[in-house]
Amino acid sequence: MTMLVLVTLILLIVLLAVYVVIENNRRKAREAEKRAYNERVKEINAHFKSKLAEFVEAKIVRPKYVPKLQSITNNFFVVQHHTEENLHQLERVADLFVNTVVREMQKCYVTKNMDALATQMQYFVAELPSSGIAYNKAFYHEILPALIVLLQTPDQPEGLTEEESDLEDTQVPDKQDDEPEFIAPKTKAQELSNY
Repeated sequence: MTMLVLVTLILLIVLLAVYVVIENNRRKAREAEKRAYNERVKEINAHFKSKLAEFVEAKIVRPKYVPKLQSITNNFFVVQHHTEENLHQLERVADLFVNTVVREMQKCYVTKNMDALATQMQYFVAELPSSGIAYNKAFYHEILPALIVLLQTPDQPEGLTEEESDLEDTQVPDKQDDEPEFIAPKTKAQELSNY
């Protein structure tokens, strides 16, 4: 009988040791995942911040707008959960903004009109929310991508020279329709700039 109790006790100790080792490994794995997740968030923020510094150097963004633009990535997790899907959305939105501004900068270098993009950027910054709570799922999935699209300008046909495109702009179209021309509604920042 004592032999049975002794064997049972040894088995319980072995099972407890195995359980402790498994739980310790799970805890380490969760911590490693959390560290990797946080590193990705830091990388996204650092890349976004470095691109903003480049935009400031190129005089596309005024230095006073940098904190407001950084809030795009800094406030992402204010009201959203730390999930893999949300992290991918943060990456997509940050890349969309950076790639759009870089493309527009390239167009501005060709047309030698950097002021137009700087003005568009000013309107963009004015439309960003002022409170951290407004940086929610709807903002990142619907509002921000729409705001980024407003930064885009139409592409100039590559075959035309600057003089030809100026001539095309001054020509009167032959179209004599009775339909009024569609005028997009102004954003709040554009309305305020008229005063």
